[in-house]
Amino acid sequence: MNDRSIAYFSMEIALEGGMPTFSGGLGVLAGDMIRSAADLKVPMVGVSLLHRKGYFYQRLDASGLQHEETVEWSIDDFLEEMSNRVSVNLDGRNVLIRCWKYEVTGIGDFEVPVYFLDTDVPENSEWDRTLTHFLYGGDQRYRLCQGVILGIGGVRILRALGYEDIERFHMNEGHSSLLTLELLDEEARKAGRNSISHSDVEVVRKKCVFTTHTPVQAGHDQFPIDLASRVLGRGDVFEMKDVFCCDNLLNMTYLALNLSHYVNGVAKKHSEVSRLMFAGYVIDAITNGVHAATWMSKPFQKLYDRHIPGWRQDNFSLRYSLKIPKEEVWGAHTQAKKELIQYVNRQTNIGMDIDIFTIGFARRATAYKRGDLFFTDIERLKSISSKIGLFQVIYAGKAHPQDQGGKEVIKKIFEAKKLLSDRIKVAYLENYDIELAKVIIPGVDVWLNTPQPPLEASGTSGMKAAVNGVSLV
Repeated sequence: MNDRSIAYFSMEIALEGGMPTFSGGLGVLAGDMIRSAADLKVPMVGVSLLHRKGYFYQRLDASGLQHEETVEWSIDDFLEEMSNRVSVNLDGRNVLIRCWKYEVTGIGDFEVPVYFLDTDVPENSEWDRTLTHFLYGGDQRYRLCQGVILGIGGVRILRALGYEDIERFHMNEGHSSLLTLELLDEEARKAGRNSISHSDVEVVRKKCVFTTHTPVQAGHDQFPIDLASRVLGRGDVFEMKDVFCCDNLLNMTYLALNLSHYVNGVAKKHSEVSRLMFAGYVIDAITNGVHAATWMSKPFQKLYDRHIPGWRQDNFSLRYSLKIPKEEVWGAHTQAKKELIQYVNRQTNIGMDIDIFTIGFARRATAYKRGDLFFTDIERLKSISSKIGLFQVIYAGKAHPQDQGGKEVIKKIFEAKKLLSDRIKVAYLENYDIELAKVIIPGVDVWLNTPQPPLEASGTSGMKAAVNGVSLV
């Protein structure tokens, strides 16, 4: 069990809709990576934080104003508590960490374990117990403490669980990059030293790989050196300015870049943009993908089972879907669309019609994704509807609690919904998550994606649409 050679660290990992351990694309991708690793029998182990209170539960009022609630979920229903305990030092205090295990089983019954770190134990102070409660919550100190728990605590948990032979530590975005500090300390201890050196840096660099996911500057955590020194209790490491410091900040992305022997972006264009953002670093491109069996609707799974046996084992064989009779493809799509329209009508009482052309847009609500772009010209939309044909639109997506621009996007969509109510039906579904995505994406006729270039790194929702025979615009 503990002979894994790859450790995959991510602040969020989406494994089940009932587990609020993710917020959006980064976590969904991480879940797909782990499922794919299980299918391919890759000797991997995953590490993340538990997020007892989740990202948040979304409620929208009649005007589209978003209200956030904590998520209540039963951890015991999904995860197995492990007996191992480790601690990290935060602001001079020892904070105890336990972990919970989830096993992802691949198509050949190979299992990839994922460990969720948790500080909510009686031995910790009240504030320390909250450190693994909220995904992307709190202030800078809270976020930095989470980075210590994930990175340093994550390596220590793996060692306590018996994972001594990890050859590669994969940082999925920069949140976990403090794992490199723990690896440096391990190398120093092996050499009988109390302090790290540049020779340790070279050894650790060979063990680490890093995937950067966002061209948006706000997505790269950075902390003042004085705050980082206090939280870590390690002012000495910042003397290695070429490794730990960037513009007098602890920049988690630069730390990962400095201590990884291989770095990649998540699409060719994203890699080009990243090389401009982080000049002087070699950043390769590996385009994101999706776990087809997870995101394919049941009607399409049955269709492919009839025409392309073995597609689960070999997704490349899905290229033969071009030979499937079009009426069978349309039949599968109609079944998925019927499920979606029934769901929308149950949730909103809006009275959508399965026979009407349906457009879908569902993703994180933030300004650069431009969810409201579709409604730029209300009168033109009305004209299209009356002269060319009826259509209806389905939206979903959360805005980060502190993203006022994203919240305004939702309100604008609600305003457009009212202006179009006499001609075009528009639904905005609350609390977008994995299970809702599995209903919306396969059920629409066209999947809309209108981000502001070049701020969308990859955009895997279009891939999920494609495996379900849905057109992408």
